[in-house]
Amino acid sequence: MGKKRLEDAIKQVDYPIEVTYRCFELDPHMDRDVKESIYEKLAKKYGMSIDDARANSQNVAQTAKAAGLDFQFDTMILTNTFDAHRVTMYAKKHGKMREMTERLLQAYFTESKHIGNHETLTELAAEVGLNRDEVAAMLASDELADDVRADEKTAQQYGVTGVPFFLLNKKYALTGAQPTEVFVQALKQVIAEDGITVLNGQDGGAICDDDGCEIPEK
Repeated sequence: MGKKRLEDAIKQVDYPIEVTYRCFELDPHMDRDVKESIYEKLAKKYGMSIDDARANSQNVAQTAKAAGLDFQFDTMILTNTFDAHRVTMYAKKHGKMREMTERLLQAYFTESKHIGNHETLTELAAEVGLNRDEVAAMLASDELADDVRADEKTAQQYGVTGVPFFLLNKKYALTGAQPTEVFVQALKQVIAEDGITVLNGQDGGAICDDDGCEIPEK
């Protein structure tokens, strides 16, 4: 959601803006194959019932829909995302990080694909024009693992503990699913002046940290 709103905001700002994606794992210890559903995971984290977790997740889905996104929580497949991040770093080297990131997000949130599975990741990479055999070989090794960890170390240095988190020209930090107009205001301000301002989520969007996602009730 935050990514989509940032993209909408950029369209409203008459200034060349480059977006760089960084690696950040919400749960580095999650298994590749997870039997729990997102509802079971949220219920356990927040001490709520499965029905309440489902209802709250659907609130997020409705908010996402208003932003033009299709979140399919019922069939979402939880997994460890470290290898998916390695694929994005490979894509970055080939000038396709934006396309790869978008494809992974769609695969995870909308298409309910297992983005921890190497075959799935290889197929998704090929769809955005990356070399299938090279991606498969990369995944079979530990290549680019240090690149992912370097991004995560940088996030720690900036004090990032959750997502979405946006750092604008190392001047403004925004957290949470901000409304588009907040992004527009921040982008214009960071272009005009120096300084750091942290703006917290204001519109009830989900904010995720390394313990999971806090789903707002409505």
